[in-house]
Amino acid sequence: MNRRHFLTTAFAATAASRLSAQNIAKAAADPAYVIKNKGIKHTLMGWCWKPMDTLVLAKHAKDIGLVGIEGIDSKLYPDVKKLGLDISLVGSHGFAKGPCNPEFGDEVITKLTDSINLAADVGSKKVITFTGMKFEGMDRDKAIHSCLDVWKHVLPLAEKKGITLVLEHLNSRDSSHPMKGHPGYFGDDVDFCIDLVKQIGSPNFKLLFDIYHVSIMNGDIIRRLRIHKDYIGHIHTAGNPGRCELDEHQEINYPAVMQALLEIGYHDFVAHEFIPTWDDPILAETLARSSGSLLMPPAEDPGPAAAASPGPSAP
Repeated sequence: MNRRHFLTTAFAATAASRLSAQNIAKAAADPAYVIKNKGIKHTLMGWCWKPMDTLVLAKHAKDIGLVGIEGIDSKLYPDVKKLGLDISLVGSHGFAKGPCNPEFGDEVITKLTDSINLAADVGSKKVITFTGMKFEGMDRDKAIHSCLDVWKHVLPLAEKKGITLVLEHLNSRDSSHPMKGHPGYFGDDVDFCIDLVKQIGSPNFKLLFDIYHVSIMNGDIIRRLRIHKDYIGHIHTAGNPGRCELDEHQEINYPAVMQALLEIGYHDFVAHEFIPTWDDPILAETLARSSGSLLMPPAEDPGPAAAASPGPSAP
């Protein structure tokens, strides 16, 4: 895959978060666009881009102004960091085998422990975790306690190392593709996941707010961002329906959502986790990047003199 192919998809993702009333159309994607501000720290999820070589993807990401990458083989972390990219999120036990099932408790503890140590070693601040899948004969209350017991077991290490565990909410409605939805996932209600975060009661345990999954299962995205702002530790994006690019063919108003993130004081990583469908997936990522990267933290009041004189238009 060539650089222009990458740029087409990349532009789609970041331009959709631009301060505009509408998502940006595919036709508006600019392969020359590069992030110009740091209002949102744009990163991407590596698994979505297979079979593109990970280091090729990382080089494209760096070229278009992304600051990190996640969802890649940890063996490649040193090479990615040499390119100047952060590891925005470290993987762990996966969503299929989670702590809600006591059968996997020890395995989850081992993998979370290893991931916490790895994150500290590579300078990452976050490790992902999941509830796991419902199972035959599951007792809901016991499953909740199993989750809490596992997370509380590893939290002292996370707190010592300065690592935050982020619990991802996933949708259980879409059965069309193994990575577009996860039927049977225990933590498929974002408000329930927030309740789990509150029960843990540690600043080192927060929610991974996946806008795509919340859109499918709960909706009311901006209100939920505002209500749960103190419990949000990471953000994922994708277009809905179809986990597609953040363009005009999906229903989430990403410009408004990204503005809401800034208004609640979120200036951390936003990872684009859509599955490219355009002929040029890199341009789609450029669109996604420009969607949010033009959003700046509120500017200081320039004073009456400056306000009286019109300045140049914003980029």
